[in-house]
Amino acid sequence: MTQRAATQPRSLELDVAAVRAETSALLATVATMEPAAVAGPSPCIGWTRGHVLSHVARNADALGNLAEAALTGRPIPMNASPEARDGDIEAGAGRDLEAQRLDVEASAARWDDAMERLVAAAGRLGGVEVEARNHVTVPALGLPFMRLREVAFHHVDLDCGFGFADLEPPTQAALLAHQVLRVGRQPGSPSFTVTTDEGDEVVAGDHPAYVIGGGRAAVLGWIARGLTEGVSSDTGTLPTLGFGG
Repeated sequence: MTQRAATQPRSLELDVAAVRAETSALLATVATMEPAAVAGPSPCIGWTRGHVLSHVARNADALGNLAEAALTGRPIPMNASPEARDGDIEAGAGRDLEAQRLDVEASAARWDDAMERLVAAAGRLGGVEVEARNHVTVPALGLPFMRLREVAFHHVDLDCGFGFADLEPPTQAALLAHQVLRVGRQPGSPSFTVTTDEGDEVVAGDHPAYVIGGGRAAVLGWIARGLTEGVSSDTGTLPTLGFGG
């Protein structure tokens, strides 16, 4: 069954600029890594940092496929198959750091070209949707935000000194709002209200039973990656999330 993805209204131009900024920040982190670090474990269970970087590169190409589908009207899949997606990530995971860096950089350039084409065609793509993974349809003009999410979250997953607090504040706010909305749409997920120190207020679900507070970056770290430092609940207990990432 095809489902629509949770979306958060954003300016296309803002998303494009944010992707470029966060990609530059990711590449700057990669440039500071020790060569041996690429084989070290990441917070993503079963993945090394090499897996994370391989995924970031292949995600750029996969979203580029969806951009091409939107621009041409052809049914181009995001990935050839789930097995092919996993295989491509695994195949690139063991490369040395310089090979990883070059791949992330080159794939990011290809994606940047796709974003430019999306912006140029925005006037005719406003109602166009494309099918992403798991038969979920997404707005074509939402693809830059999807890329932003991947780059930002997986930059943190490198565990090399960059955290959610290092994201640009507008990016933090947009990712937090989107993630709360995403969690709220999952069957069986708890319903809660997020109120951040910066003044955000976002509701997950229809009948909030908790009020979650803390700094924006801290709350984003909790809802996206299960990090609890600096996050509080009015009940004294944080709800268990069965969904994240």
